[in-house]
Amino acid sequence: MVLFLLAIAVLAGLYMAWNIGANDVANAMATSVGSKALTLKQALIVAAIFEFAGAILAGSHVAETVRQGIVETDAFPNYHLLMLGMLGSLLAAGIWLHVCTLFGLPVSTTHSIVGAVVGFALVQLGASGLHWGKVATITVSWIISPILGALIAFITFWFILKVILDSRHPRLRVRVLAPFLIGLVAFILTLSMVFKGLKNLHLDLGLWQAILVALGVAAVCTLISAFGLGRIKIGVKNSHFGYVERNFRYLQIVTACYVAFAHGANDNANAVGPMASVISLWRTHEVMSKVPIPVWVLALGGVGIVIGLATLGYKVMATVGEKITELTPSRGFSAEFGAATTVLLASKMGLPISTTHTLVGAVIGVGLARGLGLLNLRILRDIVVSWFLTLPMAALISAGIYLLLRAVF
Repeated sequence: MVLFLLAIAVLAGLYMAWNIGANDVANAMATSVGSKALTLKQALIVAAIFEFAGAILAGSHVAETVRQGIVETDAFPNYHLLMLGMLGSLLAAGIWLHVCTLFGLPVSTTHSIVGAVVGFALVQLGASGLHWGKVATITVSWIISPILGALIAFITFWFILKVILDSRHPRLRVRVLAPFLIGLVAFILTLSMVFKGLKNLHLDLGLWQAILVALGVAAVCTLISAFGLGRIKIGVKNSHFGYVERNFRYLQIVTACYVAFAHGANDNANAVGPMASVISLWRTHEVMSKVPIPVWVLALGGVGIVIGLATLGYKVMATVGEKITELTPSRGFSAEFGAATTVLLASKMGLPISTTHTLVGAVIGVGLARGLGLLNLRILRDIVVSWFLTLPMAALISAGIYLLLRAVF
């Protein structure tokens, strides 16, 4: 019977990974596809390569048994009930993500998992078995994530709009400034990886060492891009703005690679962490605060994520990339830059934020820089409602599944 539960857990983990690909990774790639910087096929290739790279090179190879330490695990009568709870959480979070994806609504994977864990814990332990301070801290990210993402994206696009697009000579301005923007992106991406980032490769440098390395990489990228972008010729039928957007297309492809890498490093455990917990409980019959994630489990999560993006990701891509506001490469770059920078700053400051909420907030920030009237407020209303429903709905579904599993097994 326990082996049967283990098999179900593996399938549930694959199902969860599929839904993360369809919803979470899809919204990460949405701005690139929506602005036409990448085709759907190219986005799949980028996601497949950099999601795996992020998970294997910079991702965590351990998972918390109960997400974010929100449950008093010592209060569980035995490991078997906790195993059922984690299995129910996987199924519940996957189901909620699936429903939201069918409606094209981008929601937080982390909040789905947290809500699911809260659900089965309430059934088994009651309110006293939860660390409500942790739950409140996670809930605060509903506000922090989109505001920070929107603010940085707004400032980025406002700068591009005023200094480049609205100037008398946008082509000349972009030739001069684009290499420095690429250098800035390279600096941030490098810093995010080498400053206590690539621990699996033993390259987790200190702050000042990381800054020096990042400055060196940024300088090289600035020089190379200045040479390369200067060779891009404007066609007879292309306007100056067409030339500018073509330059930003290359910038956005770079940021898209980083977003995929960062997602693989930070969020892949949402798919495979609970599954690894079930495997550990089956092997040891003990509740541990952290458990190792086998490489084959990481790989399974990566496969599921890519399949989910390929089969159902187009729905969320359409919402984030096209329906909130119209995106061009310069706007898409601003949104992705804002989201990536926010994730980096928040993670280094220890702030709990949602990648999904951050990216959606960044897209909103770009829209606001062009005027409130250019935002689709009906779509935004639906997205915000889905955010507030995520935790309670995932908890409700999880509680029901847990009661069923407990009754059967």
